[in-house]
Amino acid sequence: MISEIYDVIVVGAGHAGCEAAAAAANLGSKTLLVTMNMQTIGQMSCNPAMGGIAKGQIVREIDAMGGYSGIVADKSAIQFKMLNLSKGPAMWSPRTQNDRMMFAEEWRLALENTPNLDFFQDMVKQLIIENNKVAGVITSLGIEIKAKSVVLTNGTFLNGLIHVGDKQLGGGRMGEPRAFGITEQLVSLGFEAGRMKTGTPPRVDGRSLDYSKMEEQKGDENPQKFSYLDTPKLTKQLSCHIVYTNETVHDILREGFDRSPMFNGTIQSLGPRYCPSIEDKINRFAERNRHQLFVEPEGWKTVEIYVNGFSSSLPEDVQIKAMKHIPGFENVKVFRPGYAIEYDYFPPTQLNHTLETKLVENLYFAGQINGTTGYEEAAGQGLIAGINAHNKVHDKGEFILNRDEAYIGVLIDDLITKGTEEPYRMFTSRAEYRLLLRQDNADIRLTEKAYKLGLAKENRLRKVEEKIAKSEELEAFLRETSLKPGIINPILETIESSPVDQAYRAAQILTRPNMTLERLEAIEAIKDVASTYKDEVREQAEINIKYKGYIEKEKENVAKLNRLETIRIPEDFDYSKITSLSAEAKQKMAKVKPKTIAQAGRISGVSPADINVLLIYLGR
Repeated sequence: MISEIYDVIVVGAGHAGCEAAAAAANLGSKTLLVTMNMQTIGQMSCNPAMGGIAKGQIVREIDAMGGYSGIVADKSAIQFKMLNLSKGPAMWSPRTQNDRMMFAEEWRLALENTPNLDFFQDMVKQLIIENNKVAGVITSLGIEIKAKSVVLTNGTFLNGLIHVGDKQLGGGRMGEPRAFGITEQLVSLGFEAGRMKTGTPPRVDGRSLDYSKMEEQKGDENPQKFSYLDTPKLTKQLSCHIVYTNETVHDILREGFDRSPMFNGTIQSLGPRYCPSIEDKINRFAERNRHQLFVEPEGWKTVEIYVNGFSSSLPEDVQIKAMKHIPGFENVKVFRPGYAIEYDYFPPTQLNHTLETKLVENLYFAGQINGTTGYEEAAGQGLIAGINAHNKVHDKGEFILNRDEAYIGVLIDDLITKGTEEPYRMFTSRAEYRLLLRQDNADIRLTEKAYKLGLAKENRLRKVEEKIAKSEELEAFLRETSLKPGIINPILETIESSPVDQAYRAAQILTRPNMTLERLEAIEAIKDVASTYKDEVREQAEINIKYKGYIEKEKENVAKLNRLETIRIPEDFDYSKITSLSAEAKQKMAKVKPKTIAQAGRISGVSPADINVLLIYLGR
């Protein structure tokens, strides 16, 4: 039926699959996106939001690289918040609340308008493997589609099993069938597979809630956006609300524990540590008499509400009974109860940093199949897998982001070198160079790389170059402008900072705690110049001045570590012959096969002493 040989076939049209297909096609590969349902492309399976702590940085990085997630998020946003503004800029994290239906629609439209990209609706049940190299896929209809590379982004669909109390349903999402055949084939080829669990909260009718009993959470007064391109800014926003559980709610939920698959042994696999179910929360944190819930609208026009924080696999009657004792939920009508889902994944230590598998050439994994959780983590992996699948079949070099270059680099390096036994979620604390990996400078860090790849267009590069030039111009002005005590001291008094008795440069004053460029603009000479620059330029200049010393120190640390990144380890290196290495180090390094000394040092269980032994043995 399909006689064409594709450069890249992407299996699955979730966040990883969409980014992988877009990247490969935009780079020039003839690409096919195969999905079980064309109506659920880009579906938000869980919460209707993008970004958040560290995740917002990933969305900005995807956008800087020419990916679509930031653009789609902006076009479907109903609220924007910059999180962690009370902390330093390394912690600032953008987040949007999104219209679920608009989000999926924008993704589909973006992909349909991408050259070189075809679509096919069917389930892939088998890979075509020839001489340890992937050569295409076979669908449930028995159709063979040939390809030079394949990217698997199966999400929670591989042998997915849904749990609601003591009821079990086969499915990849509620109402959608699971996928089968691929796990069994890959295991027969020597791949190691495992099971993970995730969950989702109930969806309820917003018309049945009493919002007067809840705390309103509005968006930012001056909302930003994700994309560095000219996507629309929000002019109106929908509010979320906060409410809390109580002891009565907890007591009712406990009544159902004996029917919970989490507690009666039905579910054996591990769920996400940092996004636990409500029953897990009240069990693990028994001393707490309440837990916070976010009441999140699903879109501009729908009345459907997502009860964030109430993820559950308890029986539906227990869920509903307990919810009726949450303030404002007394008359709640439930559209769908929460549920847990178990699915197959493949420990990511079986991959190279390109996300190509070590056992089968030209086969790539991205997203939850690698043991991650979250739209953003999946999308970041999809982007890298799509780029490398294209590069491999066109005889181009590997594309790898290092830990000092992007959160995406931290994510993939953690997965490859450390693996994961529970759903992996990104946090700012996982990035040792987070002051360099801020949300505001993702374009400066990555757009030139993307332009050289052919993924970012010239207009993106020109915007970045202009931003750099303008921020340097504003920095120079602030470093050169001298301010007298009579002008400075009234401003310092407002932030309870020590007065000065001589003239100081504006940049020196800006480095003081609680001093901001906005406060300095109370001085007419500063305002006249600074107000002529865009917000993103002002932000960049202010951060560069205030944190100059810290940023330079971080760059020095990167340079030291990068020296170890240049010391390569032969691919066929035999660790067993080094008697001085610990047994654990031998075992872990033989499994991961690190390419450099620095990567070896990041493997869990490999000590600094083991690294020193390895350095000596390699002739250092």
